[in-house]
Amino acid sequence: MEKRITMTKERDIDTLARTLYGEARGEDRQGKMAVACVILNRVKKRKMAGYRIIDGVKTPTIDATCLRPWQFSCWNKNDPNREKCLNVTPADAKFVECYNIAMLAVDFLTGSRDDWDIVNGATHYYNPKACAMPRWAVGKKPCAVVGHHLFFNNID
Repeated sequence: MEKRITMTKERDIDTLARTLYGEARGEDRQGKMAVACVILNRVKKRKMAGYRIIDGVKTPTIDATCLRPWQFSCWNKNDPNREKCLNVTPADAKFVECYNIAMLAVDFLTGSRDDWDIVNGATHYYNPKACAMPRWAVGKKPCAVVGHHLFFNNID
């Protein structure tokens, strides 16, 4: 049983690091942490989470949440960042930073601290310099701005 938990944790860390790399590699450390917070908030908000079957139980995981279709554009099949996410290695300093943040985030999610969320419970974000305003953001006010990203909560 411990091996399965470890394998899930390792997969969560790796997928989260690759997602941070694809979504926020141009941001500073705090910007990357902010995107990690959104992912953790989606895992905690069960209807937005992705699920894996672990020991016969449907369980929300970071890995499944990141890879859930159309949730994070870097994993969309037509997104040019997808190949970068799949092929990045620890030789890339930005990926190493993303990996270190991912390790902290996974440990946070499995702990009992509530002070890691720097985006006020946001479950959505976008970078207005990189894309047009998504439909879900129309008429909404950001709950946080970190780096180039605007963050939103209370999005259904």
